[in-house]
This record gives sequence, structure tokens and C-alpha cells, in this order.
Amino acid sequence: MWFLNKMLFGSSLALGTMVAASSYSWVGMWMGLEINLLSFIPLITTSKNMYSSESALKYFISQALASTILLVSIIILVSQTLIFTEMSFQSELMFDTSLLLKMGAAPLHFWFPEVMEGLNWLNSMILLTWQKIAPMVLLSYSSKPLILLIVAIISCMFVSGIMGQNHLSLRKIMAYSSINHIGWMIAATLFFEIIWIIYFTIYSIITLNIIIMFKKLNLFFMKQLMLSMNFQPMLKIFFILNFLSLGGLPPFLGFFPKWLTIQTMINGNFMSLAVIMIVATLATLYFYMRMTFSTLTLSMNSLIQIDSISSHKFFIMATNLVTLASLVLSTLIFNLL
Repeated sequence: MWFLNKMLFGSSLALGTMVAASSYSWVGMWMGLEINLLSFIPLITTSKNMYSSESALKYFISQALASTILLVSIIILVSQTLIFTEMSFQSELMFDTSLLLKMGAAPLHFWFPEVMEGLNWLNSMILLTWQKIAPMVLLSYSSKPLILLIVAIISCMFVSGIMGQNHLSLRKIMAYSSINHIGWMIAATLFFEIIWIIYFTIYSIITLNIIIMFKKLNLFFMKQLMLSMNFQPMLKIFFILNFLSLGGLPPFLGFFPKWLTIQTMINGNFMSLAVIMIVATLATLYFYMRMTFSTLTLSMNSLIQIDSISSHKFFIMATNLVTLASLVLSTLIFNLL
């Protein structure tokens, strides 16, 4: 029965995203987002985590608020009466603001880390990756008010860098990391849709690799991370490489989409914004390095119950080799094209 519930709501979750992304009408897009929302909440509440109901309630309230703003902006946009002709720009701002709230972009990120804290790793993976697709696609369809998106991009950079320093919970660290990458993806949508698609795909691959390790080792806090990897040197190396890749350091795969985004922004005369984004991302990179260096250098002799990792070692090593070779392969492929 549990498996059937997962299959049912997982399928309708995917269907809602597809309906929202492929619809020709504003109301169809709104309906797709609602199907997606109402499918994700049962997936959260079936978790054995005691905080899952609280997370589901917070997620529902924030998404319902965003859906209300979205629906009001659509009503104003499609209305042809003289009353609303002066409000077209305001309605576009409302439309994009609701999408930013739905994806958890700063400064409308208040719900995102709190919801993440009550989820298991599978639901966290869905929230970090799949739930971003529909709002990002709709944002690429919109008129993209430049001032609003620049404020959102800079807010994502600074909020993620500053707020991420204060937490020892791995789920909240991944949430603030996601907020940082949302800022980069919004910057990519200002120019070409294909760049944010490449960025999102690579971000999803790296996040999947990290979450697989967290899930297999049953890790949720920094102390557990240091303890569990104490006797796993190969796993420790792959973990560090993945976080360096997530931070966008060459020669890892995570550098490739940032490279594309920065180059496109410079070509579009957004040099100052690119510099602000690069400098602000260094704060995010700092708490990545804090995690990886602590895991690498600290040695603890405490006893800890670790799940058997030997059966999963080959799978983890195979998936994580992507972070080593893919930048070289991507660069070669793009040069050949």
C-alpha cells in the first residue's frame, strides 16, 4: 500500500510539472502548479519523520500564498478592461514574485530551510531539484522585469552566504546552497533558456551524488558526518570532491555551468552583476570548505552505528566519478561542436 501511494503521488507530481511547463494558457499553468503542490504534500506526510507534518503545513501555507498571488496576477494580465491597463507592469511584478516565492528564492526564502529540516533525504532531493522546474520554466516565459530579478539574484547570493554559516544541520546547509544556485539559474534565464537547463541538470547530478551518500550513511548533522567518514577514506575523498564541484571550482563539473553563465553575462554587458555574484558566492564556498576540511582533518574515536556501506561502495564510486571527468568531456564536446 505504501509503495502504491508513492507511485500514485509521484506520478501526479511529475504530471503537474509537465502540465505547468507545457500549457498554452495561464490557467493551465496555474492548474499544473496546483497538481504539483497537492501531490507533494502526501509524499511529505508519509515519511516516518516526526517533523514531517509540520513541514507539510509550512510548505502548503507558503505555496498557497504564492498560488494566490499568481492567480490574481493572471486575472489582471488577461483582463482587457480600462481599469487594469495601467496595472500591467504591477501584475508582471506580482507574477514573477509569486514564482520566486514558489521556488524559494531570496528574499522570499523564509519557508525553504524550515521545510527542508523536517524532510527525509528522498523528499529533500525532490524539493531541491524537481520542484524548481515548473517555476523556472514559467519564469523563462514571463517578461522578466529586470530590477526585480537583479534584486532576487543579489539577495540569493548574500542570504545563502551569510545564513549558511550558522547551521550544523546538513539539510539546512543544502537548502542555503540551493538558494545560491537559484540565483545563478535566474541570472542564466535572463539570457538563454538552454544555459539554465544545463545549469539545473548539472546541479541535480551533483546534488544527487551528495544526497545518496547522506542517505546511505544516514547522516543529518555535521558531527555525524565527521564520525561516519572517519574510517571511509575513499568515500571521504568523493564527498569532498562533490562539495568542491557544488561550489563551482575547476576542474570539477560544477564549474562548467557557472563558466557559461559568467561568459554570457559579460557578453551581455552585465559585468558588475557578474562580479557581485562571484564575490558573494565565495561566502557559500567558505562553508563548503569548512565542512570538507573538518571531515578531512578531524579524527574522532567515538563509536557510531554505521549502515553497511560495502554493498553500496561500487555504486557510490561509479556515480561520483562524474565529478572528475565531466568538465573535460563537456569542454571537448562544446569545442568540437
